Amino acid sequence: MRSLKVSDVMSNHIEPVRCGTLLTRVVKSLLQNHVTGLPVVDDQRHVLGFVSEQDCIHALLVSSYHCEGDPIVDDVMFREPVTVSPDMAVVDLAQNLGAGKPKVYPVVDHGKLIGIVTRTAILAELARAGCGIELPKYASADD
Repeated sequence: MRSLKVSDVMSNHIEPVRCGTLLTRVVKSLLQNHVTGLPVVDDQRHVLGFVSEQDCIHALLVSSYHCEGDPIVDDVMFREPVTVSPDMAVVDLAQNLGAGKPKVYPVVDHGKLIGIVTRTAILAELARAGCGIELPKYASADD
């Protein structure tokens, strides 16, 4: 299990959000991809920020109340997101998860976004590997 890396469980099919994107489009992407947040990148895929469901909810409530129109992601994104390396051990990342920590981590290699890893993906991998659960009798201890 220790040899399992973030790159083994990350998703790389989800398009990141680009600066200048309307928040309603961000919400659509969050819902379509079943994730709670997405990295915000520039044209070279450098991570500039992170936008979560909670950011969107708050911004849409405020803009709706004040009739301000559709905000853009730049106005609401968190500008210092926590990123992880594709070579980081899943076990190490799992040990760092906790209350108040991100549920989605941008995976960055050589300064560029290559994917995301979610708490859900880590949980699924830990369950699959048998950490903390009783394995069926036919399963190998190495699975």
